[in-house]
Amino acid sequence: QVQVVESGGGLVQPGGSLRLSCAASGSAFSLYHMAWYRHAPGKQRELVASITSSGTTDYVDSVKGRFTFSRDNAKNTVYLQMNSLQPEDTAVYYCRAIRQFVPFWGQGTQVTVSS
Repeated sequence: QVQVVESGGGLVQPGGSLRLSCAASGSAFSLYHMAWYRHAPGKQRELVASITSSGTTDYVDSVKGRFTFSRDNAKNTVYLQMNSLQPEDTAVYYCRAIRQFVPFWGQGTQVTVSS
């Protein structure tokens, strides 16, 4: 079992920034494929960004150039730096870890972008 815990959500004004963190348990963290999803009211869950064990990242088009996904294997943690936030980024953000093809999810963290 992999424990996944997100943190860093909150309320921010349009144009502002937030950094989400996601810690995952396990000695093989460096091998985990990690991803951030978000789920906004009335919308389907969306894959926002992913990062492979080798550090290759991918982003949904709507966040390219604004969000940066990184990992610190020494801390068993990944980070999602979110800049130039817009109201449409408002959602619950979930972190997902994949270990040996099995997904593990965090409880989610709320991000609200509003003036």
